[in-house]
Amino acid sequence: MSSIKHYLQFKDLDASECAYVFERAAFIKRKFKAVEKYQPFADPDRTLAMIFEKASTRTRVSFEAGMYQMGGSVVHLTTGDSQLGRAEPIEDSARVISRMVDLVMIRTYEQSKIESFAAHSRVPVINGLTNEFHPCQILADIFTFIEHRGSIKGKVVAWVGDGNNMANTWLQAAELLGFTVHVSTPGGYEVDPVLAGVKDRGCYKVFKDPREACAGADLVTTDVWTSMGFEAENEARRKAFAQWCVDENMMRAAKADALFMHCLPAHRGEEVSAEVIDGPQSVVWDEAENRMHAQKALMEYLLLGRLA
Repeated sequence: MSSIKHYLQFKDLDASECAYVFERAAFIKRKFKAVEKYQPFADPDRTLAMIFEKASTRTRVSFEAGMYQMGGSVVHLTTGDSQLGRAEPIEDSARVISRMVDLVMIRTYEQSKIESFAAHSRVPVINGLTNEFHPCQILADIFTFIEHRGSIKGKVVAWVGDGNNMANTWLQAAELLGFTVHVSTPGGYEVDPVLAGVKDRGCYKVFKDPREACAGADLVTTDVWTSMGFEAENEARRKAFAQWCVDENMMRAAKADALFMHCLPAHRGEEVSAEVIDGPQSVVWDEAENRMHAQKALMEYLLLGRLA
């Protein structure tokens, strides 16, 4: 089992592996846009098991459509029809499911669940989202940046909002790929570099003023103020985050050609203004589509390794 490659955090790939996945994502996307069949999972047929303890739109569609487009099959499981960590121990679920499929994607709450599953799986496991990390989203975000602006090395990414799983993953990506994250969160919602496992504190800077965090940024990005599973805090967060709405003033502080990203779903008038998310600097729709292409490349790499 030690030779199995999992993708549970962004740093589970090294910089050269990330570069390879981005190259393959571009190749696979070109095939998709040209309506050319590319099905490396068709013979033999490969099967992806998707396990959802957290509801999803983009994660389900991107993985399911992507797997079918690559010639594979999909088994979809939700909390109601799986026993992940309930009547059956996670370890036993992993042992059983991984004997029947070629790849597993899990979208759940605690990172410890997916780590435990992977430790007992005979096949690669992909993190579709946990409370702590969202590596597939950042993989797609960086691929989108590369498409529009070239290499992200040496660039500045401004993170405005909650110090959540997205922020943690941006820090990991910055340390690995050589760019800087400017982080601005309200007090009490700071990002945790220890949780993120970041050793190079030079890969990020913290700002109390979100507009200062955006100054000179090549990319400005944010997320909802209340992530799934924290709904009880919604009203308190709405008050705490009132000054952390990415608006036109913040975008003006960034570079003139700065991009705006959001992992979606978005609440216009809360974490981002309509003028920004629907404006000319926004690439959120490319970003959303690129979840599928980046994940197709990731699945190809985990199952087939580097292709000549």
